[in-house]
Amino acid sequence: MRSICFSPKTPSFSISRYTTHSSPSRSPPLLTLPRSSISVSPVDQIIDAASGMITKWDPGSSTFARVTSLFYESKREAMQFLRCVDDLQKTMHLLVSENSSSAKLIEAQTLMQVAMKRLQKEFYQILSMNRAHLDPESLSTRSSRTSARSSLSDYDDEGSPDQDDNEVRDAGDSIFEVEEASSTAMADLKSIADCMINAGYTKECIKVYKVIRKSIIDEGIYRLGVERVTSSQINKMDWQVIDLKIKNWLEAVKIAMKTLFTGERILCDHVFASSESIRESCFTDISKEGAAILFAFPELVIKVKKAPAEKMFRVLDMYTAIAESWPVIESIFSFESTSAVRSKALTSLIKIGESARQMILDFETHIQKDSSKTQVPGGGVHHLTIDVMNYLTSLGDYSNILGDILADWDPPAKSTSSPLVSYFESPETTADNDSPAPAVTLHVAWLIVSLLCKLDAKAKHYKDAHLAYLFLANNLQHVVAKVRTSYLQFLLGEEWINKNEAKLKQFVASYVRVAWGPVLKSLPENPTAVITPGQAKDYFKSFNSTFEHVYKQHSRCVVPYAKLREEIKETIARKLLAAYGRFYETHKVTVGERNVMLFVRFTPEDVDNYLSDLFFERSDIESAGSRGSSSSTLSTNK
Repeated sequence: MRSICFSPKTPSFSISRYTTHSSPSRSPPLLTLPRSSISVSPVDQIIDAASGMITKWDPGSSTFARVTSLFYESKREAMQFLRCVDDLQKTMHLLVSENSSSAKLIEAQTLMQVAMKRLQKEFYQILSMNRAHLDPESLSTRSSRTSARSSLSDYDDEGSPDQDDNEVRDAGDSIFEVEEASSTAMADLKSIADCMINAGYTKECIKVYKVIRKSIIDEGIYRLGVERVTSSQINKMDWQVIDLKIKNWLEAVKIAMKTLFTGERILCDHVFASSESIRESCFTDISKEGAAILFAFPELVIKVKKAPAEKMFRVLDMYTAIAESWPVIESIFSFESTSAVRSKALTSLIKIGESARQMILDFETHIQKDSSKTQVPGGGVHHLTIDVMNYLTSLGDYSNILGDILADWDPPAKSTSSPLVSYFESPETTADNDSPAPAVTLHVAWLIVSLLCKLDAKAKHYKDAHLAYLFLANNLQHVVAKVRTSYLQFLLGEEWINKNEAKLKQFVASYVRVAWGPVLKSLPENPTAVITPGQAKDYFKSFNSTFEHVYKQHSRCVVPYAKLREEIKETIARKLLAAYGRFYETHKVTVGERNVMLFVRFTPEDVDNYLSDLFFERSDIESAGSRGSSSSTLSTNK
């Protein structure tokens, strides 16, 4: 049946004008007539044409109309249907101005109601049947697919593809088919929405849209593993469960911002392009609940009371996720009615920052209140040192985020009373210039100061001073080594490292002086001075007993770091071997050849071998095995 509904290429029916054809070759003249004199013939034609089209697709008129989709059956007829409805709407405006109670107007209104039910049904079917083509991920990547199609089109001009190229092309064709289906569905939805809105059936249109699209958002949030939980529920969970939920949430935020909400905003903006207020209303109602659930989770996590130190890093991960997504959040939820979502995300960001600052304070308090008095055997590295430096090196990886969080936070108050504070000064300026050091640098440096001051107090629990110095040297070495091999080196700077390495050398020098000083004192001040055979025997006997005692005492000492271990042994050897070697070479003949085996128990080589066995941990000693016959010599002279 040929439709006489007005198309865009033919003059639309005018309220104040009608057309006549005076000549086939000339444009029809426009005659302006009074409203009351307008012929109703064009109105009848429009209503009759609309009646035929609308009745045909009235679901109540036939089984065909009830089970068939207009837009899938014939896109051309679907467009004609929309034009008929549009013309019918214009005719109704005319009839209202002429006679608001006319029979024609009532007939037109009845037809319009039937048409709107049909379009509402089509709108629902298109949204429902194209869930896969209108999923947020597909919508959010439309531009990338367009770029891909452009690239393949360029390739078409280069020649015949081989088998691999055919596979690529097949994949590309599949993508284009999905994109075409998506574009077609979006265009159809927009056409229907425009028609229903123009006809005054906005409420019916957006009701269908909101129900279906909100279900997609809600399902998306659920599939991402984000669910509504209460503070009491999350406080009852084990940290392992919470940690898993946090990891899941971190991934969910990225996907939700990149695809879920972005895709929905793209679709909503396209379908309701004719009205900003409708776009805002639809997107707000569809997305606000899912977004609220998403951004409420971090606030619940930071309120968890019983959690390990690792909670800090999960909190910083959440801060990073929101901070990096903030530009997208502002863009997607830009409507005034979605300001609550922006506010919720911003509030979470602020509270996470406050929580991170509090955890830093709590960590400092944890260091200062550590009351363990158990001495580390052999003056090794304390577990507090290991824990704190592991924590700080991990913290250093978040330096950029911490820079934001701590930017407006006052530097730590230097209230620690230990005299070591003067030795372990925090960097007040950056290494490159005289500008103040960043807040994150000051806070990390101060946490290390707190640790070193606590270690200074723990060192006093050792009864032997040499063990106290070795303990301090080992722990400071661990601190410096962790700084050097992590991002902390860039935060604290080379000057900070050099200062603490200088202090480390002081600890080593103090250990060697206190621990091995008695061995040196067992020798004469001038090892080559002329002495009697009796004096020589006494010096050798004194050296033997003193060295053996000190060696046995320090055979239980450990230095985990190989570099420090060798430096300490070299320092001892440099002082001890120099003095004993000169004394040995000068006076082994003084005691007499017969008495050498009796009074001279250690050659300089023996002493060097003994020293080489020092400061290994048990496992290191066992793997090293016997380093020389002198080791067994000492054990036989206990």
